[in-house]
Amino acid sequence: PISQAQRLHEAHATYREKALTQRRFKHKDVQALIQARQGNPLYQITKVGESFEGREISMIKVGRGPHTALLWTQMHGDEPTATMAIFDILNFLEANNDGFDELRKQLLDSTTLYIVPMLNPDGAERYQRRTAQGIDMNRDALYLQTPEGRLLKELQQTLKPEYGFNLHDQSPRYSAGRSPKVATISFLATAYDYDRNINPVREKSMKMIVRMNRLLQQFIPGQVARYADDHEPRAFGDNIQKWGTTLILIESGGYQGDPEKQYIRKLNFVAILAGLAAVADGSLATENREDYYQIPENGRYLFDLLVRNATVKVRGKSYLTDLGINRNEVNYAGATKFFTQSKVEEYGDLSTHFGSEEIDARGYVMERGRVYPVPLQSISDAAKLDPLTLWKQGYTYLTLAAAATPRRNLGLYFTVQPFHVLRNALPPSAAPELGSSATFVLKKDGKVQFVVINGYVYDLSKPLVKKGNGIVE
Repeated sequence: PISQAQRLHEAHATYREKALTQRRFKHKDVQALIQARQGNPLYQITKVGESFEGREISMIKVGRGPHTALLWTQMHGDEPTATMAIFDILNFLEANNDGFDELRKQLLDSTTLYIVPMLNPDGAERYQRRTAQGIDMNRDALYLQTPEGRLLKELQQTLKPEYGFNLHDQSPRYSAGRSPKVATISFLATAYDYDRNINPVREKSMKMIVRMNRLLQQFIPGQVARYADDHEPRAFGDNIQKWGTTLILIESGGYQGDPEKQYIRKLNFVAILAGLAAVADGSLATENREDYYQIPENGRYLFDLLVRNATVKVRGKSYLTDLGINRNEVNYAGATKFFTQSKVEEYGDLSTHFGSEEIDARGYVMERGRVYPVPLQSISDAAKLDPLTLWKQGYTYLTLAAAATPRRNLGLYFTVQPFHVLRNALPPSAAPELGSSATFVLKKDGKVQFVVINGYVYDLSKPLVKKGNGIVE
């Protein structure tokens, strides 16, 4: 028979909040979705506080059951995956006659949920981790110098929820253990002391994670991990566990081909509903806490691109090296969009590491690309050039004519054309080194076989598929 988790997974599109389709939404977008629910008898909506810059922080109460849970998202402003999932869950709770009426009634009768969908709206406005004060709120549980942190403690102390769901995003470069598999979802049953003792409060969080992990394995086998449970006395998760609330920390990592984390959003939807269902029907007690330790720990063994065994020639000498390359997001347009800037972040022996994408460059010579000799009159002129023709000649860099360079420095920017455009910067003098931009060519028998532009690979033996990730610097 199809499990309840599978049914939720298949039905998610029905409840997916259509107003949220990419990660860089703002406070106003979330408030609009909350305000649209004013007057709905299912909910009790209250303003529970304000951010440092005066943005309203709202809480939605739903359900009428004895098991209470406080769920908060975007404690870090650039970690919004679970915020999207929360509104999908609200849409689910509002629906009927869809085959889930029994589950819905059980959830609403057995649990009372207190949901804060965006705890750090100032950070979300800038799409940054920290608050407007520059403080990491998740290290403010003791000093309480942020109004947002004070609010979270006050909610925990007054509501005294049985469960707390601390919902985050993590780097897409964590691996599930020492493996090439990215940690798509990671969990932590936070420790409330340095000895990492387990009391009944923490034991329930371990059992909840065991249940969620088992269900998620159906969809992302081998891609669930857990954090090392070292005690962090300044963190809210550790303290909320100590204060008597069973704390489940969920981190949304990476998934191949899902840069906006829309599939990971679905996994959050399934995991949170399934976890709450285990509370509602009492089946959580049947889980074995020891299974928690069978979940592999998060590892840092992944790069976005790993080039193995490339030959570098310097001053008449040659040697082999691996390159670990990451594509880092750079916000623009008021932090509503991003482009990527790629850097060589590790160099040398990376045989213990993996790449989400890999090139086996054994037998290839890595060289700096050439600079096209005709300066462009404008960046848009790059569209008139044929990339394959230029790449075969080794050209990866374009320059701008002096007249095309604006007087004010626009700083780092991007182009949809697959070139590295030099506005003011000089090309590197040799093949890429640690810390340099990831633009280079790989040659075999003197012919260019691969071109890497800003960390994106083009195989010249295959039809050109533009990736739209050129860089301008």
